Amino acid sequence: AKHMALYVLFETALGYGLFEVAEAEEIGQQIESVQASILDLAKFGKICKLKSFIPFRSAEDALENINQVSEGIVHETLKNFLETNLPKGKGKGAKFQLGVADAKIGQALKEALSVEVTATGVVPELLRGIRLHFAKMLKSIKEEGVEKAQLGLGHSYSRAKVKFNVHRADNMIIQAISLLDQLDKDINTFAMRTREWYGYHFPELVKIVNDNHLYAKLARMIGRRTTLNEESVPALEEIVQDSAKATQIVEAARSSMGMDISDIDLLNIQHFAARVDSLVEYRASLFSYLVEKMHNVAPNLAALVGDQVGARLISHAGSLTSLAKYPASTIQILGAEKALFRALKTRGNTPKYGLLYNSTFIGRAGPKFKGRISRYVANKCSIASRIDCFSEAQTDKFGAIMRDQVEERLKFYETGEAPRKNVDVMKAVLDSITVETPKRKANDDGPSSEKKKKKKSKESDKDGSSPMEADTETPKKKEKSGEEESAKKKKKDKKNKD
Repeated sequence: AKHMALYVLFETALGYGLFEVAEAEEIGQQIESVQASILDLAKFGKICKLKSFIPFRSAEDALENINQVSEGIVHETLKNFLETNLPKGKGKGAKFQLGVADAKIGQALKEALSVEVTATGVVPELLRGIRLHFAKMLKSIKEEGVEKAQLGLGHSYSRAKVKFNVHRADNMIIQAISLLDQLDKDINTFAMRTREWYGYHFPELVKIVNDNHLYAKLARMIGRRTTLNEESVPALEEIVQDSAKATQIVEAARSSMGMDISDIDLLNIQHFAARVDSLVEYRASLFSYLVEKMHNVAPNLAALVGDQVGARLISHAGSLTSLAKYPASTIQILGAEKALFRALKTRGNTPKYGLLYNSTFIGRAGPKFKGRISRYVANKCSIASRIDCFSEAQTDKFGAIMRDQVEERLKFYETGEAPRKNVDVMKAVLDSITVETPKRKANDDGPSSEKKKKKKSKESDKDGSSPMEADTETPKKKEKSGEEESAKKKKKDKKNKD
């Protein structure tokens, strides 16, 4: 058996290190012996020796290299370092293996250098030992220097990741919807407290005005009920927007069964009612902020299921990118995880919908069709979230047209009227977008779209038809139709001869 030498690449905050492993064949079968020798530098030094080390030129250079390593890209510095220090044999003829910590960078190195790469077996154990003894193996530096370099690079790497976080726009939506839900609970609790507190003085008001916000406004405006008279009607009418209710409140105040309360108690009630009122107003402004954010970040999802349901889906998934990666089946039951796992445990029926139930469509469908429409809406949400996440040009036309498709599907369940085909609908939207932005479309056409065009042109050349015809009719069908025509002609010729 031919001997395979093993080299291990070790990335540090200071630079790249390449280690040569002695007796790779023997230690390959005995990971336990490697684990035992890791803690002892004298033993480990015999197994693993530093072949070469290249330091980074600066902190910026270190950050640039480590960013590329984390993304699975081979930096020019790393490529040159390995080409210089690894043996010359390449491909299948190479008599060595390169051990790496991450399979992703390993694959990139395999493609860039044509060497055999491994990230399994004894390699992780060797890297553990190298990490432990690195400062002693590289005699030119001290352990404190390694720690300082790691800390500095760690800070700059994390800062760059946070700065260029692709989810940063989603984060605002997630925080806004969470705060909105919290505010709804708090406003409800505080309004109930206001009703109970002010109800001691004017219990009849609750029966006349049910709305929490209006009740808080009225409690603040009325104060002591004995001050109400005919002159108070216009002020009350301005709040309740109903003259009959305003008169009713004045009449109820005259014959109220409520107890008298002191000025200090009344002042506290009015302060609390004012706080509830301000919270309701803040909730309205927060909702308008959420709507604006949704229209900027996920316009199609907002147009399809509404701003709040869309925001809840993003919040539950963790980010728009995560939501876009989910299959439609997952989106369908997002928010009903508890019911799903309970159903799987008891072998009962799994839930048909989760957060999507809050969209208007499922409530409008008949009992038989709730599951079907929720599946359809989830499919559309999946498409909408992917368009929002990955398309460069922001538009809500796809969401609006998909909403119409859901409406058509609901009508189809009720009346049996066939909805439009998805292909036709999407083609119409794409045509309308290209008509509106022909210049942008021309600029955005990258290499991928050129490849597609080439493919289509090749297909059309084969079939002798335009790309549009190639889409609608397959080559096989055309061949069949051609054969049928030739057969018909032969029959006609026979008849004419007869």
